[in-house]
Amino acid sequence: MGVTIVGLGPGSFKHITLETWDILTGAGTLLLRTEKHPCVEVLKARGLGFTAFDHLYEQAEDFASLYRQIADKVIAEARRGEKIVYAVPGSPLVAEKTVELISSQAKAAGISLTIIPAMSFLEVLYTRLGVDPITGVTIVDAADLAALPPDLATGLIITQVYSRQVASEAKLTLMDYFGDEYQVTVVRNLGLPDEEIVKVMLFELDRLPVIDHLTSVYVPPRQARSKVFSLDPVVDVMARLRSPGGCVWDIEQTHLSLRRYIVEEVYEVLEAIELADGVKLCEELGDLLLQIVFHARVAEESGGFTMQDVVDTVTEKMVRRHPHVFGEITVRDAAEVVVNWDKIKKREKAGERTNVLDGIPIGLPSLMAAFKLQAKAAKVGFDWADIGPVWDKVAEELSELREAVALPEPRRSQRAEDELGDVLFAVVNLARFMGIEPETALNAANNKFRRRFSHIEAALAAQNRRWEDMDLAGLDVLWEEAKEKEAKE
Repeated sequence: MGVTIVGLGPGSFKHITLETWDILTGAGTLLLRTEKHPCVEVLKARGLGFTAFDHLYEQAEDFASLYRQIADKVIAEARRGEKIVYAVPGSPLVAEKTVELISSQAKAAGISLTIIPAMSFLEVLYTRLGVDPITGVTIVDAADLAALPPDLATGLIITQVYSRQVASEAKLTLMDYFGDEYQVTVVRNLGLPDEEIVKVMLFELDRLPVIDHLTSVYVPPRQARSKVFSLDPVVDVMARLRSPGGCVWDIEQTHLSLRRYIVEEVYEVLEAIELADGVKLCEELGDLLLQIVFHARVAEESGGFTMQDVVDTVTEKMVRRHPHVFGEITVRDAAEVVVNWDKIKKREKAGERTNVLDGIPIGLPSLMAAFKLQAKAAKVGFDWADIGPVWDKVAEELSELREAVALPEPRRSQRAEDELGDVLFAVVNLARFMGIEPETALNAANNKFRRRFSHIEAALAAQNRRWEDMDLAGLDVLWEEAKEKEAKE
C-alpha cells in the first residue's frame, strides 16, 4: 500500500524523465490530476491506461474543495492496498496543492509516499526569460495573489492563469502594486512547438487572444529603493578605505586631523539650508554623515566604540529625554519640554559637571560659545529680566570702543581689541534675547555677502570693466541691483 507521485514535465513528452517513464509504464493504477496536458496524448498512443479527475473540475464549487476531493480519492485508492501512481503536470512540488494534501493524509493514515523529482515549467521559463532564480523569485498561484506582501522586492511568477476571468482579476490586483503600465511577460505553452512569449502592459493582460491552462505571467522586480534603512553601505566603504590596501590618506587620519573637516561640513549643510536647496542639502548631509562614520571607524580600530554604539547611545538618550513621548509624563507646551530636557540632562551629567559653565566645548566657534556661556549663566539667574537693558549694554560697549580707538598707540590696539570683543559679546546677548542663534545669523549674512559680491563681479565681467575702473558709488549701484534681484527671487 503506497502512493508514488510523478510529474509529467512542463509540456512536451521529451521533458519526462526516464525514471518517471519507467514508473508510468509499470503502474498498476495510474491516476492523472488532469488530461489537459500536452504529453497525455503520447501516453494514450503508447497504450498507457489511466483515470483522470477532470470531471471533478466541473462539479467542485472552488479549487480548495476540488483539490480536497482529488486528494481524498487518491488516498481512498491507496487504502484498498493498491500501489498508486499519481501524475501531475510539471513537477509535483511546484504549485501542486493536491500533492500537499495527499502528503498530509498519507502520513496520518500510515500510507507510504514517494515523490519523484521532475522538471517544471519554471526551468523552461528561467531559460527563455534569462531569469536567475538565485536573485530572488516569488511563485504564487493566481488565486493567492491577494496575499502578496506590500513590500515585495523579488520577481513574481504567477501560475494557473487559466482563463480570461482569472487574468482580469490578477490584472486588477497587480495594478495596485505596480501601476497600470508596468510591463509583464506572458508565457504560454512553454517547451512546446507553439510556445508563446509576449510582453504587455498590465492593463492589457486580459486582452490577449488566447489564455488557457498553460498560461503563466512573469512580473519583473520593481526598481525601487529599499524601505529598510541601513548605514551598512557607508560603514563598509569606510572600513575598506581604512583597511590595508585602502586609501593612504584615509588610513593616516586621526580624530585630531579630522576636526577641520567636520566643521567645514557643518557649514556646508547650513549653506544648503540657507539656499533652500534640497538636492544640495541631501548631498551635504551625506558628507557630514561620512565624517561621523569616519570618526566611529577610527575609534573602533583602537577599541573605543563602534558606529552601532554611536547609534545606540543617541537612541537611548532621545528616549530617556522624552518621557512625555516614551513614558507617562505629560507636558503642556514646547517650553515645558525644554524644562524637562534640562532637568534630565542635569541629572545625567551630575557626576561630570560641578560648575555652572561646564560642558561647553572649548573648540566651539566664538559666537556659538558666547551664546552658550550666556545661556548657561541665565539658567542660574545671572541675566537681565528683559531686552531693554541689553540694548543699553550694546550702546555702552560701542561707546567704549569709540573711546578706545581714539587712544594713542600702543594702548589703542589692545584696548580696541578688548572693547570690540565686548561689543560682539553684547550683540550675542541681544541675539539670545531675540531668539536668534548668532552663529547661524552671521553665516547667513556671509552667504548673502558672497552672493551679492558675485553679482557685482559678474556684472563687471559682462561690461568688460575692471575693478580699478569703478569707484565706490558705482559699485554700490551694482550692490543695490543684487539686493533687488534677491528680493524678486
